[in-house]
Amino acid sequence: MRTLPPSARRQLEESFAFSVVTPHLKRQADHGQTVKYLFKLGDGRTIETVVMHYDATARSRARTTICVSSQVGCPIGCSFCATGKSGFDRNLSEAEIVDQFLAASRDLGDKQRSLTNVVFMGMGEPMNNYAAVVGAIRRWALKDTLNFSPRRVTVSTIGLVPFIERLSAEGLPVNLAVSLHAPDDELRSSMIPVNRKYPIAAIVGAARAHAERTGRRTSYEYVLLQGVNDSVEQARRLTTVIGHRLTHVNLIPMNPIEGSPLSPPSKARAQAFQSVLQAAGISTTIRATRGLDIDAACGQLRARQLQPVATAPA
Repeated sequence: MRTLPPSARRQLEESFAFSVVTPHLKRQADHGQTVKYLFKLGDGRTIETVVMHYDATARSRARTTICVSSQVGCPIGCSFCATGKSGFDRNLSEAEIVDQFLAASRDLGDKQRSLTNVVFMGMGEPMNNYAAVVGAIRRWALKDTLNFSPRRVTVSTIGLVPFIERLSAEGLPVNLAVSLHAPDDELRSSMIPVNRKYPIAAIVGAARAHAERTGRRTSYEYVLLQGVNDSVEQARRLTTVIGHRLTHVNLIPMNPIEGSPLSPPSKARAQAFQSVLQAAGISTTIRATRGLDIDAACGQLRARQLQPVATAPA
């Protein structure tokens, strides 16, 4: 802006930032269909963001989904999650959430597909950073910014009931995804400690109320763990817990995590679990595993960067 005097340009540079996230690493997999970013923040901390391209099928249009983070690390401590193993640092600001979308959009450029969907399924528990998450959704939706409909946004939560209820009252037609992962409280509490405070019945009740109020079906995320929560009997119990009205179950074979004793089930075992749900009239899909060669599980790429570099003996 050479028409401004140098003093004014310096003041602008000191007062405003073009972006508050800086690309640090970028990895691609699945022939470019999956792109994982490690963004560096102003304080030197890092977060992960993933862009996934999906081709059109007979049942759905082509789409490009961005999976954004809401926190640096995560305080929840789920037993099967790589993010929680690195601990929790802080919440992201609204700007840091918004700029993940903008930075990925700039990287896509004009010749590639634009972002069509946002999922808050990256690092962190979105409901623990409620104000910034809702603020980012509202900012994306402004007509003079991106005009990005909240109907194309999915907020995932481990099941923080008061915030699910608060979200339902916002007047935002966002999609809700509940990370359930177990059909009973005993098992879920061993996997997700916060379940002792918000048990399954309370979570499902809040999710049903959200679905009825918004008309948007609830997606239940269910990470399949070999020999832990993937039996046919557990599938039957899950059908009675969640019911079939305005409900969808997304079965996710676990992404292997280095050093973890947990592992994904066989394809046949996952399909048997799915069949039980479908027989009960519950819409169910098995998420395709993507990006295994680029540390696909949320938190893995960041964790690898945080590892101390081994030095050779003198």
